[in-house]
Parts: sequence; C-alpha cells; structure tokens
Amino acid sequence: MSNIDLTKRAEEILNRVPFFTKVNIFLKASGPGVVTGAADDDPSGIATYTVAGAQYGHSFLWAALLTWPMMASVQMACAHLAMMSGEGLASALAKKFPRWVMILICISLFLANTLNVGADLSAMADCAELLTGWSSHFFVLLFGAAISYATIRLRYAKIASVLKWLALSLFAYVATAIIAKPDWTEVLKATFIPEWPHGPGYMETLVAILGTTISPYLFFWQASQEVEEKKAHGQKSLVRRRGATHVQILERKLDVRIGTLFSNVVMFFIILSASLTLHAHGQTDIATTAQAAAALAPLAGKSASILYTIGLLGVGLLAIPTLMGSAAYACAETFRWRQGLDMTFVKARAFYAIIVLSAIFGMLFDLLNLNPIRVLYYSAVLNGLLAPFLLWGILQVIRDPKIMYGQTAPKTRQAIVFVTMLFMFAAAIAMCFT
Repeated sequence: MSNIDLTKRAEEILNRVPFFTKVNIFLKASGPGVVTGAADDDPSGIATYTVAGAQYGHSFLWAALLTWPMMASVQMACAHLAMMSGEGLASALAKKFPRWVMILICISLFLANTLNVGADLSAMADCAELLTGWSSHFFVLLFGAAISYATIRLRYAKIASVLKWLALSLFAYVATAIIAKPDWTEVLKATFIPEWPHGPGYMETLVAILGTTISPYLFFWQASQEVEEKKAHGQKSLVRRRGATHVQILERKLDVRIGTLFSNVVMFFIILSASLTLHAHGQTDIATTAQAAAALAPLAGKSASILYTIGLLGVGLLAIPTLMGSAAYACAETFRWRQGLDMTFVKARAFYAIIVLSAIFGMLFDLLNLNPIRVLYYSAVLNGLLAPFLLWGILQVIRDPKIMYGQTAPKTRQAIVFVTMLFMFAAAIAMCFT
C-alpha cells in the first residue's frame, strides 16, 4: 500500500471513531509522543516561558497556538521516519549527508544538550534548596548521579513508564495560573487578538520560544524511541522494524497530537502565570528558578510557589534523561555503536559513556556559578538558530522514497515542516537585525 493510501486510511479511521474510542486508543498507544511532548517543557522551556511572561506580559500567549501544529508536524515527521525506515534520525540523515556533517551535528548536539543538562541541574537544585534549606551544590550532585544511574540501570520499558508518570507534574503550572485568578476576557483577547510585543529583545524571546518548543534534541529522541518501541515488541532486526500499518500510524498520530497539545497548553499557562504575577508587579529580571518560585509566594500565595517548584523538579527528572539520551543515540547511530536503553552497560559501553560524560560535565557546570535562567534562556535561543537547519535535513529524508521504503511523509506534513523551517529562519534573521 502506498504512503498516500496508508495515510488516508489512518485519517478516515481517526475521523470516524467515537471520542471515547480515541481516548482508549491513546491510553493504549501513549508513549514516545507524550514523553517527548512533556520533555519539551523542560527547565529550559519553563525558564524561557517565565522570562517571556515576566518581561512581556500577555503578549506571547498567542505563541502557543502557533507552535502546536508546528511541533506536532515535526515530531510526527520524525516518528513517521523511524516507523518506516526502522532506524533513528541520525542513521537516516547519514544516508543523505557526508560523514563530516554528521560528526558536526553530533558535536553540536552533545555540547548544547550538556549545557542544557548543567543548567537544568542547577535550576532543579535551586528549587530543592528553596524547599529544604539544604545547599544547592549537594542537590546538583544528588540529581546528576541519581538520574544517570537510573538511566543506565533501568531498561527502556521501565524508563518509559516512569517518564510518562512524571509528565503529570506539569499540571502544576496550570494550577499555578488558576490560583493567580486571571481575567479570562483579557486572556482570551491576548490569545486570539494578539498585539505584537514591544521593547528590546522581543525577537530574541520569540526565537527562544521557538527553539525551546521545536528543539533539535526532541527530533532525535522521538525517532529513537520509535525504534525502542519496536524492539520492545520483539522487532529486534532492522528488516522487521521497517514499515507500519495504518493502525500503528493512527495510534502514534493520536499520541503525538495529544502529547504536543499538552506541551503547548502548559507553555500557555507558564507564560500566563509569570504575566499575572511577576510582570504585573514589575519583577521582570529573574536570575534563578528559586527566585522565580519565591517571587510567586507574596504575589499569588505560597501554594503557587510550591507548585512552581514541584513542577520544575518533576519535569527536570523527565527532561534530563531525554537530553542525555538523544545525544547518545545520535552519536551511536553516526559511529555505528551498539545502542539502546534496553541494553546493559557492558553491551553498549560507548552509548552509555555519552550519557555519563553529559552528566559529569553537567554537574561540573555548577562550579561556574552562572545564572541558570539566562543560560537556559540562551540555550533556547541557540536551539532556535540550529533547528531550522536540521528541519531542512529532515525534509530531505522524509520525502526520499528510498530511505522511507516507498512510504514518504504526507504532502501536508511536509508542507507544515517546510513552513516551520521558513518561519524559524525568518525569526532568526529578524532577531539579528533587531
């Protein structure tokens, strides 16, 4: 069956089934899409959205409406690629681009992700210090060592299960915004009839929002987890992993759509929380996540501060394995190392070495005593500059019938990925000129 017939068949089924049937299908299939969507709201995302809300108020609420279809299409393109080819994103890109390009991608991804891991650990540690009064340096070591050990020790099925439950911590940000008692008329107006933000740095903030929502590491993670899912179902060989039925496409489409919707809803409420509290009271310069959480207490109540802190800790535990794992998958696929979270350390030493190195360098980052909020924010800006180049590479792969074994991505999805790439390029260029 051609990719067009396969996609149409999946769409027809999706449109016909009752709502509760869709819910049952989603609960059965939920996995890579939900985890990837939740991991998108990592401490870098939380910091970026907090900065956007603190500095520009309601002005960026509309961004959640824009980024959802973009993120959903990009992540589904990566999922589709892995489902059809049976390989991860780096393996597919290696068939289109020279080895030096792939090595450059691996180095860039490892450095960017490690920087993000370090800033995430510092952000989590600051919040843990706020809750307990213990030194944040202790928590950096504790979180770094514990997350690394769990990632290496636990097998894929257990890790995936734990990550899905950690995604629930993001509901803390919805509750935080509701506690702040917004004027919903103003919120809806700012969302659907937006005013363009004013002041210096607004384009930089837009690039940061795009970069933390449509992040390169999530492209690699989504594709790699599709491969892991197939391995977990007994499809160990590459030949057996190639291709997918319309039912499998339907399941993953629901998984990705709901996961990315969840991610963008949380983004919306984080911006709203910061706007209603920090921006409304003139606190626009936030240096640490602990400062952001503490600032919420007198403005929206102690419960809002605690919810902000708990949410950041939960999503940090979810996002850091994703950051370390995506770099490990990219390197392993590029250099043909044995790989996979279902393998033991002994059988995939090089793969797990990347995870360990990322954790070690991330913990050493704490010694630099940098501003975690600004580092997280500028890592999002960096991702916003790098992502469109990677999207161009993804487009070359998902439209190649040879790599996709005759089941290229639907034209509509290709078009949305292309528009996303152009929009991110345009935002980056505008940032440079403003």
